[in-house]
Amino acid sequence: MKHEDILKKMSLEEKASLLSGKNFWETMDYPEYGIPSMFLSDGPHGLRKQAAAADQLGLNPSLPATCFPTAVGIADTWNVDLARKVGQALGREARILHVNVLLGPGLNMKRNPRCGRSFEYFSEDPLLAGKLAANMVQGIQSNGVASCIKHYACNSQEERRLSSDSIVDERALREIYTTAFEIAIEEGHPKCVMSAYNKVNGTYANENEHLELDLLRKEFSFDGVVITDWGGENDRIEGLKCRNELEMPGNNGDTDREIVQAVKDGRIPETLVNEAADQIIDLALTTSKAFENLPKPEAGAEGKKGLGIKAYPEIAKEDDEIAKEASDEAMVLLKNEGNLLPLKGTEKVALLGSFAANPRYQGAGSSLVNPTRIDTFLDLWKKEKLPFVGYAEGYDRYGKKKKAKKMAEEALALAKKADVVLFFMGLDEVTESEGLDRDTILLPQNQIDLLHEVRKVAKKVVVLLSSGSVVDTSFDQDCDALLYLSLSGQAGARSLMDLLLGTVCPSGKTSETYPLSYDDVPSKRNYPSLLPVSQYRESIFIGYRYYQKAGVRVKYPFGYGLSYTQFAYSDLRISDDGVRFQVKNVGPVAGKEVAELYVGLRDSKVFRPFRELKGFHKTKLLAPGESEEVYLPFDARTFRYYNVKTGRFEVEGGVYAVEIGASSEDIRLFGYHRVDGTTSLFPYDPALLPHYYNAEISKVTDEEFASLYGRKLAPEAFPFLNKRKNRIALDRNSIFSDLVYARGWVGRLVGKALRSGVRYGEKHNKPFANSIRMGPYSFPMRAISRMMNMPMDCADGLTKVFDGHFFKGFHQFNKGLREKPKYPKEDHYQKKPKAKKK
Repeated sequence: MKHEDILKKMSLEEKASLLSGKNFWETMDYPEYGIPSMFLSDGPHGLRKQAAAADQLGLNPSLPATCFPTAVGIADTWNVDLARKVGQALGREARILHVNVLLGPGLNMKRNPRCGRSFEYFSEDPLLAGKLAANMVQGIQSNGVASCIKHYACNSQEERRLSSDSIVDERALREIYTTAFEIAIEEGHPKCVMSAYNKVNGTYANENEHLELDLLRKEFSFDGVVITDWGGENDRIEGLKCRNELEMPGNNGDTDREIVQAVKDGRIPETLVNEAADQIIDLALTTSKAFENLPKPEAGAEGKKGLGIKAYPEIAKEDDEIAKEASDEAMVLLKNEGNLLPLKGTEKVALLGSFAANPRYQGAGSSLVNPTRIDTFLDLWKKEKLPFVGYAEGYDRYGKKKKAKKMAEEALALAKKADVVLFFMGLDEVTESEGLDRDTILLPQNQIDLLHEVRKVAKKVVVLLSSGSVVDTSFDQDCDALLYLSLSGQAGARSLMDLLLGTVCPSGKTSETYPLSYDDVPSKRNYPSLLPVSQYRESIFIGYRYYQKAGVRVKYPFGYGLSYTQFAYSDLRISDDGVRFQVKNVGPVAGKEVAELYVGLRDSKVFRPFRELKGFHKTKLLAPGESEEVYLPFDARTFRYYNVKTGRFEVEGGVYAVEIGASSEDIRLFGYHRVDGTTSLFPYDPALLPHYYNAEISKVTDEEFASLYGRKLAPEAFPFLNKRKNRIALDRNSIFSDLVYARGWVGRLVGKALRSGVRYGEKHNKPFANSIRMGPYSFPMRAISRMMNMPMDCADGLTKVFDGHFFKGFHQFNKGLREKPKYPKEDHYQKKPKAKKK
C-alpha cells in the first residue's frame, strides 16, 4: 500500500468513511491526516459542476463550461487526435474548476437505436468506441485530473436501469460489451471506472466477481478506483469484496457502518478496507496536485459571480474553437443529389423548422451542460446578409397541434418563394434523455408531414437533422440533400454555416447503422425489456455485424459519409504486421477521408460476422491531387474470437479477407492473408445453433439461446403470487413502478399515482413526465437509503408498508429515523457553536 503511514493513524470507522461520499458530489476528507476531499462531476461532453443544490437529473443549473459535441458526434469524426484534443480541453476546464474526477466518457455499446442515452455513447462497434475513449481519457488526464469511464457493463437500456438483469452469453460479453473498456484501459489508463446500475447474468455489476475481478482487475490490469453509479450500490459488503472502492453519493455513513460491522463479525478482513481506503487516498492526493497554485473556485471570479469558464476568457475562447473544430468533423453528409451542396451563396433561401431558431445541441439528464456561448443558425444567416426570403417555425417541435395549420401555411408560403429550402428537423429535448428509452425511431409526424408538403412546392430542399441517435430516415425521399448534425455542441450552428457554404468540407461518417425500418433491428423483440430480465438474444450480432451477415439491406451503412470531393484508394500491401495503402484526393476541393480496415473469415467453423472493423485512420486535410500513405497495424485483437470452451481468446486458422473500405459496404481494396490458428477445440455444435450460424436472430428459440448462454435461463416474467397475475412480493430491489402489483393498498395507491402522473405528463407536460420516469418511477426501494440519506431500515420499513405490513413497516421506518447512529462523517462536519460574546 502507498499510504500505510496515514492508514496507521486512522480508526477503522474513519477508514470506512472514506469509502462513500461526503455528500452528493464530494468525497470525505480528513485534513488532520492530510487527506483532501475530491469533487466528482459529470462531463462526457462538457463540465457540469452544479452551482446550486446538487441533483443527478440536470434540473439545477451548473457553472458555464464549454459544450462539445456529444459522444455520438465525436464518434462520427472518427478522429482519435481530435478526441484527445477535446479531452485535453475537458480536463483543463475540470482543473480550473477544481474537479478531481470527470465522469466520462461513456462506453456502452449501441445495441438498439431506441436507447434514450445513445447520445452519450460512441458506437455500435467496440473498436471505434475503445480507441476514441482511450484518446479522450489521455487528453483529460494530461491535466492531472482523473477520467472515469462508464458504465461497466451491459448497461444497454434505460428502462428499469437500476434493477434490470442483462442476460448475455460469454462470447458476446467478451467480444462486444467489454472490449471497448479493455481498449480504453489498456491504451488510455483511466484512473477510475464506474460500475453499471444493472445486473449482469443475475448479479449486480459492481458485485459481479467475473466482471470486476476476473476481467477488470486481472485480465484488463485495471489498478484504479471503481466507483458506483449514483445510488447504484445494492449490497455494500459484496461490492467491497469485488474491490468497488467508492460508493456515491454519500448516505450519512449508513453503508460505512455496515463495513465496520462486517469487519467486526469477521465477514471481511480489515486489510480489504485498508486497501480500498489506500486507493481513495492516493486518488485524492494525486488529483489534488493539479490544483496547486490555482485559486479556489469560491474565491475566484467564477465562484463569486457564477461565471465558471467564462471567468477565463482566453481559455473559453480556445476551448470554443476546439468545440468548433469537433463539430466541423462531427456532421455527416448522408445525401447530396446533383451536388446541391455546398450552396453558392446566391440562392434565395428559406429557413423552416424550430431548430433553426432554437438549436438542439446536447442531450438531457446528468450530462446537461451550461454552455459558455450558443449561436442560432437563424441569427448567423441574417448576419451574413445572404439572400433570404424568411424564417417560419413550421411545426411545434413537441408535436402539439395548436396553431398547426397556420404554422404550416406560413412555411409553405416561404417555400414557394425560395430557390432552396433549409428544412430543420430533429428530436426534441425530452425525447432523448437519461432514464428513459424512446418509444420509436420515427421523427414526429408533424415534421414529416410538413416536409412532404414543402417538397411539392419547393425547388430544392436540404434537410438538417438534429438527433443523438439513429432515426428512421425514409423521409429523405422528400429532400435533395440530407446533413446529419448529431448533437453538435455550442459551435454547431457555426459549423453548419461553414459546411453549407463550402468553407468546410464534410468529413464525418456514421458510427452506427441506419436501418431501413425498426423491424430490421435484431434486438427489437427484446428491447427495451419491461420485465426484470433483458435477454441479449442477438449475441454478437449487433449493428453492421448483423445486417451484413443476415443479408439485410440498410438505409445508411456503418462508416458511411459523403464529401464535396472524391478519394481514390490504391496500392494495397498486406504483411504479417498490417496493411499499407494510398489514399488520394482526386476531387476539386481539399478534404479529409476516413479509411476503414475490415477483416473476415469466410469459411469459419465458428459463427462470426461477415466482416469486422479492425482499424481505421482519418487522413490529414488533403489538397486536390495530394496523397497520403496509410498504415494500419494488425494487433492481438485483429483475428481473435472468444472460445467459450477453453475460456480464452483464440485465433481460428485460415485465409482471411482483408478489406479497405470507405464504409462497411463500400470496399475499395481487397486482399487475403493466411493466419495460423490456435484453436484445437471448437466451441460450438452448429446443429444446436443453426440460427446463429445464419444470423437469423428472429428465429432463435428459447432452447437455442439457452444452449448458447450455457446455463438455465432466468424467468423473464414477474414472480406473481396468484393466478390473476396482479400481486408480487416486494423487496429492496423492487422498483416504484412495480408498486401497482403490491400486496398492500398503500403500495398500489402510490404506484397508480406515479403511473397517472406519467400519463398526465405525456399528454400535457412531457418534461414533468420524464422527471418522474427518470427519478422515482424507476428507482428501487433501496434508493430511499442510497439517494435520500436515510438508513436502510427506513427503506426496508417503507417496503413492508407497501407490501401489506403497514404497522410493522411503519414502526421500522420510524425506528430507523429515531435510532440513526452518529458516525465520523456527521461528527466531523458538525458546525461548531459560536462563542458567546462577553
